[in-house]
Formats: sequence, C-alpha cells, structure tokens
Amino acid sequence: MTTEQPARICILGGGFGGLYTALRLSELPAKAPHKPEIVLIDRNDRFLFSPLLYELVSGELQTWEIAPPFEEVLANTGVRFIQASVSDIHLDSHQVLLDNGSFVHYDRLVLAMGGETPLDKVPGCDMYALPFRTVADAYRLQERLRVLEQSEKEKIRVVIVGAGYSGVELACKLADRLGNRGRVRLIEQGDTILRTSAEFNRQTASQALEQRKIWLDLETSVEAVGPDTISLRYRGVVDEIPADLVLWTSGTKVVPVLEKLPLKQNPRGQFTVTSTLQAIDNPEIFVVGDLADCVDASGSQVPATAQVALQQADYAGWNIWASLTNRPLLPFRYQSSGEMMTLGIDNATLTGLGIKLDGTVASLVRRLAYLYRMPTFDHQLKVAFNWIAQPLRDLLSNG
Repeated sequence: MTTEQPARICILGGGFGGLYTALRLSELPAKAPHKPEIVLIDRNDRFLFSPLLYELVSGELQTWEIAPPFEEVLANTGVRFIQASVSDIHLDSHQVLLDNGSFVHYDRLVLAMGGETPLDKVPGCDMYALPFRTVADAYRLQERLRVLEQSEKEKIRVVIVGAGYSGVELACKLADRLGNRGRVRLIEQGDTILRTSAEFNRQTASQALEQRKIWLDLETSVEAVGPDTISLRYRGVVDEIPADLVLWTSGTKVVPVLEKLPLKQNPRGQFTVTSTLQAIDNPEIFVVGDLADCVDASGSQVPATAQVALQQADYAGWNIWASLTNRPLLPFRYQSSGEMMTLGIDNATLTGLGIKLDGTVASLVRRLAYLYRMPTFDHQLKVAFNWIAQPLRDLLSNG
C-alpha cells in the first residue's frame, strides 16, 4: 500500500514576493496528510525590508529591525527555510539544484528572486562602484563612509548614478549624514528625476535635493568609473571629475540562473505571466515581484515595486493553494495605495488615497505604514516597542 506524498511548494527568493507568499500559504487551511510542504530558499540568512535600508546608512534604524533572520520570521509557521544559492532549475523533472549539490523536488515553484544591480554597463563600474540593494551593500557603504569620515579630506565627494527612488532617497540620507563636509552629486540619463513618481512627490523631492545642495546632472551618462574619478558625458562633451565614492542605483537585471530558463520573457528579462501570476505554458510555476511581467485583471501593466510584490504574494499564495485543492484561481488585481519616499533624516513625502504629506509628519506616517507591513506580528511588536522606548533611552542618556 502506497501513501500519497504531500505536495511540495518550492519558493525561490525570500524578498517581499517570496517570504509573504510563504507566510500566506502557511495560513491557508490544509489537513494532514494533504497539507503541502512549503520550502523557502534564499542565499541570505535574513529577510530585508528594503524600503527601510536607507535608515541603516543614517543610523536611524538597526539591522535587526529591518532585517530579521528567516529562522525567526518563519518560526511556528511550518515553512522550512534553506539557506543556499540556486545553481540550476530543471523544469522537466521539477527539480531545483542548489550550490551544495543537493536537489529539491517541487510540485509548485515560485520564482521570486528579484534582480541584481547591473555593474557591467561601463568600464570600471564593477571594480569601483558600489550597489545599494542588500544589507551587505549597506555594510560596505557604512565602512567606506567611516574611512572617509575619519580621513583628513576637507570635502567628501559622493556620486550617485540613477535618479529614481533609490538614488534620490540615498542622496538625501547621505547629504544629511555628511552635513557641510559632503558634496553629493546625482547623475541621471533622463531629463527628470523620479520619472514614474506622482507630481507632488517629484516636486517635494526636487526641493529636498535643492535644500541639501545636492548637485543634479540630468541628461548625463557615465563613460567610466575610476578609483577616485568618474567620467560623465553631457551633450557630447566628456568631463572627468573627482569622486571619493560612487554608488550605482540605476537599472536591474535578472540573476544569471534564471536567464536561461525556457520561459517567455520580455526584453528586460522579466517572465511574462498570466493574470493568475502563472508562467506562460508552465502553470505549475508562479512568478511574483520584480521578475514578473504582469498585466492585472483590469488590463494595466503593474510596476515592479515592493507594494506590488506584497499584493502579488497574497494572490500567489491563494492561487497555489487553489491549484492544489481544485478551486478557482483569482486574477491579480492591483490596488495602488500611493507611494512613500524618505527624503533625509526624519523627512519624507507621500501621496495616496487622496492624501499629500511631506516633512516630519510624512516621515512618521511612512514608518507606521511600514511597521504595519512587517512580516509577522511578533516582529511588529518588537520593533514598535523599540521605537517607543528609544526616545526614552535617549532622554535618560542625555539627562
């Protein structure tokens, strides 16, 4: 007599899309022996609440607050976590090969590995420019800043490439941290900052850059990055300027292991999905987050943001469960709740749901909104208690 094995759901990537899909699945009703096994695989040991990564640079938050260990987040959920890198994916045999040589078989696969910063666009970029996407990136930046701050340099020259959300937020935080000693420059190939942003946020961000004396180079491309210089092209003329630190926030690319998968992709390397977030011709594969080329149920192309990944995780979790229990799958419906940006220490801007805010009030609302979106109630409580207690500790230490 053979016993039927429970289905295994393998989730690759523990960012917003992957982790929240796992958490959603763990909450859905299922009884043994039919309760599916949920396996989450990520090369890092911590989940990163990426919109708050900038607060590590400014010292406003600590690592444990924005990057709790997966083992802690997944405790008591039934989700099994494996820390490993994915070496290959065999679609025919439904197997994922890990860098330790082991295989993980799957019945349902979730691709949620996000992207990487392309540092191969210009000469010297991979050697001398720093990306800003992970906790490790933030640590490297912290160390470089510490060395520069302890040096005898009169001015610390920082160049940030890319004036999207990440570039603008990073520029404001660094300008606030470095103060009068900092010379921050923001480089953008297009003719405006924050091209996809709401007009109010774009104007508020422009004012924040101006107030901090951040130099803005629009319609400017990077020709090369050196150990202490960067070469910029503007209207056909190339200038080489001094740079103590170059940060690259422009663009994103698919991780190499996914590029060769025989799934339908768009020119940017994202996987085209159905409205139920399934890969074309491979219904057992679900794609969420930055990797998904997704048109929702209303026919609108959805942006690759954390907010979208969070909502897709909810649908992906339901649809995977529905596909295993012969229930109807739901088409993804994106509901924008606006956008929020940090613009320096204790300063932010936000629009959405008929509200426009900036300054310290917007900063507080942003923090509370992100607190609410933290992955588990336990972590929300720990962080909330710390945020309440910190001003009291500061008061006592200064008293």
